[in-house]
Amino acid sequence: MSLQTMSLQTVSAFSRIGEENAFAVLARATALAAQGRDIINLGIGQPDFRTPEHIVEAAIKALRDGHHGYTPATGIMQLREAVAADVHKRFNVEVSPERVMIVPGGKVTMYMAILMFGEPGADILYPDPGFPIYRSMIEYTGARPIPVPIREANGFAFSAEETLKLITPQTRLLIINSPANPTGGVTPKAEIDKLVAGLARFPHVALMSDEIYDQMVYDGFTHQTLLAYPEIADRLILLNGWSKTYAMTGWRLGWSIWPAALYENARKLAVNSFSCTNASAQYAGLAALAGPQDEVHAMVRAFDARRKVVVAGLNQIPNIRTATPRGAFYAFPNIAATGWKAKPLASALLEEVGVATIGGPDFGVHGEGFIRLSYANSTENIEKALARIAAFLAK
Repeated sequence: MSLQTMSLQTVSAFSRIGEENAFAVLARATALAAQGRDIINLGIGQPDFRTPEHIVEAAIKALRDGHHGYTPATGIMQLREAVAADVHKRFNVEVSPERVMIVPGGKVTMYMAILMFGEPGADILYPDPGFPIYRSMIEYTGARPIPVPIREANGFAFSAEETLKLITPQTRLLIINSPANPTGGVTPKAEIDKLVAGLARFPHVALMSDEIYDQMVYDGFTHQTLLAYPEIADRLILLNGWSKTYAMTGWRLGWSIWPAALYENARKLAVNSFSCTNASAQYAGLAALAGPQDEVHAMVRAFDARRKVVVAGLNQIPNIRTATPRGAFYAFPNIAATGWKAKPLASALLEEVGVATIGGPDFGVHGEGFIRLSYANSTENIEKALARIAAFLAK
C-alpha cells in the first residue's frame, strides 16, 4: 500500500479537524508588526502580565534541585493535593487528590473527554459561540456536534431549558463554559441549579465543565462551580488550570478532576500521548497555589477597570452595542448594524487600522454579527484601538 493510498484512508477524519483562528490572527498581527506597522492586539486571549516572580523562582529552584526527569503521568502528588486543597478552600468542596490529574494545558482535558465520548452515532452538545476546539474535536471523533445557542439577549449565559431540550438518547456529553470565552458571559447559580435538576432525567449524559476563567468575575457575580453538586459527581469532568489566573499561558499547565470511573481511562490517555507534564512547571504550579494571591487579585482588578473602558467605548461607537461581560477578559460586541459581516470586518480592522480582533463565526454558527475583543492589553492601547475602530467605521 502506498503512502498516498494510506493518506486517502485517513483524510476524512483529519479533514474534520478545525483550529483556533486566534493563533492565525496572532501570526498575521506579528508579521505586520515586524514590517513596522503599529499593531494593537486585542485578538489573542492571554493575560498581558508577567507570571508572578515567586512562581518563576519555584520553577528555577526545581531545576536546580534536580527535578529533570519523568513524573507520574497523573502529576506529582504534592500538586494534586494542592489542587484539592485549593478547591476546598475556594468552594468548600471535598475532592480526593486521587481524582485530580495534572495535564499540559487546558485543551488536553477537553481532548481526552471528547475522545472518550465521541464516536459515530453519538451526539455531543457544546456552547455556540464557544471555544472553537470543542467543535473541532467533536467532529474529528465522528460524533455529531450539537450547538447550544448562547444568546446576547440572555447576557450570554446559557439557558438550562434550551439546553435540556437538545438532549436525546444519542447525547453522550454536554460541554458547558462559565465564565465564557468568547462572550464573557457568566451563568448565574439559579440557571445552573435548573440544569443540574433537569439532568436527573438524563443519567446517560456526562458533563465537561470548562471553568478556566473561574477567578475572573465582576460586578458582584460569583462563580458557581459544578463541583458543588454531588448528584452529578459521578459523571462530571472539570477543566481548569493556571494559564489565565496566574498569567502562565506559555507554561502549558492545567488540571482536571475526573469521576472515579473515568480516571483510569484518562491516565492511560496521558501515558499514550504526553507521558507526563513538565516537572519544573509542576513545582511552579505548586508555588502558585500555595503562595500569595495578591498579584492574581491585582490582575483581576486591572481587567475589571479595562472592561469598563471597553464597554463604555464600544457603546459610544455608532451601530455597535455590547453586552457587559461579567467574567473572563473578553467583550463580544454586536456589529450587525454596521453593515459588515464579522470576519471581513475583523480582517479590515487589522489590515487597515492595525487592530487585531477575532470574527464571531470563528467561535461558531451563532457568532455571526459579533467580533471578539480581548481586553488583556493596556488601557492606553484599548483606548487607541477603540478610537481607530470608530474612525474606520465612520468612513
